Amino acid sequence: MRVRELGHVVLYVRNLERSRRFYRDLLGWEEIALWGERAALYSSGRTHHELLLIEVGEGAHPVPPSPRVGLYHIGLKIGDSDEELREAARQLQEAGVPVVGTADHTVTHSLYVLDPDGNEVELYVDVLPADRWREEPDLILSPVRPLRL
Repeated sequence: MRVRELGHVVLYVRNLERSRRFYRDLLGWEEIALWGERAALYSSGRTHHELLLIEVGEGAHPVPPSPRVGLYHIGLKIGDSDEELREAARQLQEAGVPVVGTADHTVTHSLYVLDPDGNEVELYVDVLPADRWREEPDLILSPVRPLRL
């Protein structure tokens, strides 16, 4: 057996409509389908769905604070330039979504935000061509530096 790619992520959410506004309207993820009244599927076009949101209700337990076992964050590529990342930061600010972290990972530049349920989402741009980090895989392990946009 060999994993060939990450197929999809499934998140339980308290309120489907609130999460749809975040993932579809703010992040611009294409909503492929609603599954009944309590689930929605999203795709960037790479596969049938990359994200599935399932509503579990407002009484669900919140994401526990760190350190914890389980999901740390999901990373979503939003482009290949700092200009695209600056535009994303502007849109997040306009929407009232705080950026909770930033990072220069050498191969990527990243903004970190929380979705409506407290799940951390990394929005990143690739700033080095893939052939560069494939030839020099240690670049991926570069120390994290402050991001200068």
